[in-house]
Amino acid sequence: MATASCLLSEEKFLCSVCLDVFTEPVSTPCGHNFCRACIHTYWDNSDICQCPFCKRAFSPRPELHVNTIMSELAAELKKSVQVKASTPDPQLTETANILCDICSEIKEKAVKSCLICLTSFCEVHLEPHQRVAVLKSHTLIDPVRDLDGRMCKKHNKITELYCRTDQASICVLCFKSDHKGHNIVSLEEEYEAVMAKKDDAMANIQKMIQSRSEKISEIENSFDVCQREAEKEKEASVQILADLICFLQRSQAELVEVIEEKHKAGKEKAEGFLKELRMEVAELENRSSQLEQLSQSEDHHLFLQNFQTLCSPLEKDWANIDVHSDLSFEAVRGTVTLLKQRVDEIMEELPEIKMEKMREHAVDLTLDPDTAYCTLVISQDGKQVTNVYIDQKLPNNPKRFYMFPDILAKEGFTTGKFYYEVQVKGKTCWTVGVVRESVERKGDTTLSSKNGFWTFRLDEGNYSIFENNSAKITLKEELQKVGIFVDYNKGVVSFYNVDSKSHIYSYTGHRFTEKLYPYFCPEVSENGTNSAPLIITPVPQTH
Repeated sequence: MATASCLLSEEKFLCSVCLDVFTEPVSTPCGHNFCRACIHTYWDNSDICQCPFCKRAFSPRPELHVNTIMSELAAELKKSVQVKASTPDPQLTETANILCDICSEIKEKAVKSCLICLTSFCEVHLEPHQRVAVLKSHTLIDPVRDLDGRMCKKHNKITELYCRTDQASICVLCFKSDHKGHNIVSLEEEYEAVMAKKDDAMANIQKMIQSRSEKISEIENSFDVCQREAEKEKEASVQILADLICFLQRSQAELVEVIEEKHKAGKEKAEGFLKELRMEVAELENRSSQLEQLSQSEDHHLFLQNFQTLCSPLEKDWANIDVHSDLSFEAVRGTVTLLKQRVDEIMEELPEIKMEKMREHAVDLTLDPDTAYCTLVISQDGKQVTNVYIDQKLPNNPKRFYMFPDILAKEGFTTGKFYYEVQVKGKTCWTVGVVRESVERKGDTTLSSKNGFWTFRLDEGNYSIFENNSAKITLKEELQKVGIFVDYNKGVVSFYNVDSKSHIYSYTGHRFTEKLYPYFCPEVSENGTNSAPLIITPVPQTH
């Protein structure tokens, strides 16, 4: 790299597994970064799930997400490296390595090059040019490489002139033919004119170097700040959740203790009742035995004397006595359930988690040729649609759109949730969304939710939706891929920026009564700039 800061910057974005600039960088729980594919391959081929850098082990295997900031910085770095590689350094004069063209055995170092002979000479072989009258008139310069490159390819003559009109070196014959009437000067004059601008050019280059060095420092500092903030947030979040876990564990222990104490008290109470009841049963059995014996005696006086005592009821009434213990904790369970639901809601507000939840409802779509407008062409796999602007004279079909370049997916939905992603990269105008089955297909209909279209559009650099009237949507960055999520039962259609995982807009409060179909419109050409296809892309599988 050109500077130490650039080298330092590049080193920060190298994966320690593949030793190349990050591709889809992910961060491990220990804070180290790797390419997503590299770390997964490393773990798949290892018996232990550990960090390749610090060897810290993880159990279970952690779920990794792309580090957005690191990914963007790595992409910028790759772009700058590609630009630098595609811009070759100007060929500078290196006299030390230019050898004499005449030497046959041991080549001596050249001291001069002749623009007439197109040959470089050492001190010995240059001698005729210093002695012979004809050769003395030749133009000698310090040794240079590629003397043929100084010849006019058309006239095979030395380029001694410069055309300021075409900014090209030319020969005298070019001056009289192809460049007649142009602003022509000698190479020396143009050299002097350019040299006069050298200081300003050098100063401008230094300014550009300075501005880019400052931007490098700014990005590096920003990354360091983001890293520290991420660590701080991670520690704070982990601490809060750890405290919550401790609180719940403590509450669980207390709740279990209360339940066990209530159960113990109920058990002791029941055992007391059982003991008392068994004693009364024993007494009653004894009375029954005595009464049986007295009934067999001929001593009438004794029988009558003891009969009332043996038959008298026991004092305690057991009818309304039970041992039921109130172990109901429905209020506690209800509160804990509400707490869990709230935690789930908060977690789902995080873009990465929300996107992952939606992707659980991903559907595999195929474009329906029976609905395609006559100028649309569908790829063989049914995932791409392009507007070729040529009427293909398709057969009549009640499902086909006849007014605009629209097309639907074959798959329709009447319940539940579904999600899919559409690549819009390279297009300047497009519309995507969902429509109800009965939408107008032959006439000019406004793409409003009232007419059964829940769509999102780019046109002339403006993003917009069509709730009742068209409304512009402001986005910070150009969309490359759109995610569409539909909750049929709740009447919601939402649009997302897949790359940033950010929410764009949601149609809400609708009541769907018909089958909904994914809708695509690649729109018309804008001087050939809108020829890219709309592509239904595979949705990454959630872990």
